[in-house]
Amino acid sequence: MSSKLFEPLAIGPMTLTNRITIAAMCQYSAIDGSMTDWHLQHLGNLSLSGAAMLVIEATGVTPEGRITHGCTGLYSDANETAMKRVVDFVRSVSPIRIGVQLSHAGRKASAERPWEGRGPLNGESAWETVAPSAIPLAPGWPMPVALNRAGMDRVRDGFVASAQRALRMELDFVELHSTHGYLISEFLSPLANKRTDEYGGSLENRMRFPLEIARAVREVWPRQRAMGSKISGTDFAEGGWTPDDAVAYARELKRVGCDYVTVSGGGVVLDAKVPTGPGYQVPYAERVRRDAGLATGSVGLISDPHQAEEIVASGKADYVSLARGMLFDPRWPWHAAVTLGADVKYPPQYERAHPKAWPPGRQVKSS
Repeated sequence: MSSKLFEPLAIGPMTLTNRITIAAMCQYSAIDGSMTDWHLQHLGNLSLSGAAMLVIEATGVTPEGRITHGCTGLYSDANETAMKRVVDFVRSVSPIRIGVQLSHAGRKASAERPWEGRGPLNGESAWETVAPSAIPLAPGWPMPVALNRAGMDRVRDGFVASAQRALRMELDFVELHSTHGYLISEFLSPLANKRTDEYGGSLENRMRFPLEIARAVREVWPRQRAMGSKISGTDFAEGGWTPDDAVAYARELKRVGCDYVTVSGGGVVLDAKVPTGPGYQVPYAERVRRDAGLATGSVGLISDPHQAEEIVASGKADYVSLARGMLFDPRWPWHAAVTLGADVKYPPQYERAHPKAWPPGRQVKSS
């Protein structure tokens, strides 16, 4: 039995050993933007999963660009030192491709950690947020400051400086966070961007600043290393971002040097009615892959190996990106390989767990 899910994949200059990637997942466990031992064990554990690519969580390019006080950053020497410690550890135990998702939270910044309420911070712990337009995220959230040209330059320069720090760590790739209602997707979405200058109005104008960021990062990020973006397929809200917009944006990202996009969606409108279900965002990835012509991944309640196999084998996406499924089962690729009759390389310390190493009559059964 052959499995498309376990075939290699070239993404620009980067080759993956299979089509299983691990999505960026916020851990809300950093201190002043710097990773801790939690990240050491979390990313170290996931690096042994058998997946081919690991994306470090949404990482603020400025202190104000973090979602919460517990979010990682890459805006200081201390941040860089702490992240390098984790990256070096991952590299010491696994050959997985590892990179970082660079982000600015925009008007969704200065928030509580999920287990502390998810709402906006109040009092001395809060900070001023920014956005393309002075429109609060939702009732009860603070009014963000509409970015002027100087503010936009600071944000762009933050992405560039963070990419340069990532390069010093020799990360395999960088990924620009362009979805989930954070700053770049706020500029892209007509629901959050009500500007009347050259950065608002038409799709071309709304893409202008996100593409300025992508172009500036690509200028400092070598072509010998992959660069990608996580983008929205839809806002799941009337009058918002559409699949047509996603295709247009992906085409422009390709022109400025992006090697891949992972298609997600939502987050600009907190009360949007999202029709969730297994693989509910796959159609958006399929559309982008077909019409934009670059490596495309799908994310969103992908948990069954047969489901993942069908997505890549049928050409709906080039790879799958798993999040909560990997948290629930950090050896998901091992188990998927058994199910699909494929093989993955185990760390030598764990080779006795490989199905071929089990005693006769005690082999692991596929589902």
